[in-house]
Amino acid sequence: MDKKKLFLIIVSCITAIAAATAAAYCIIKRLEKKRRDEEELQHYIDCAIE
Repeated sequence: MDKKKLFLIIVSCITAIAAATAAAYCIIKRLEKKRRDEEELQHYIDCAIE
């Protein structure tokens, strides 16, 4: 295996890890936003009833 192939494999692995990390971050942020929106809606409903 020459150095060029090794370099391309390393760059590909780093790129794949970065993409997976970004996807996980987006999923976590979306779930947090959904939870926060549900809490705000519940608070609004509770306050509107009183």
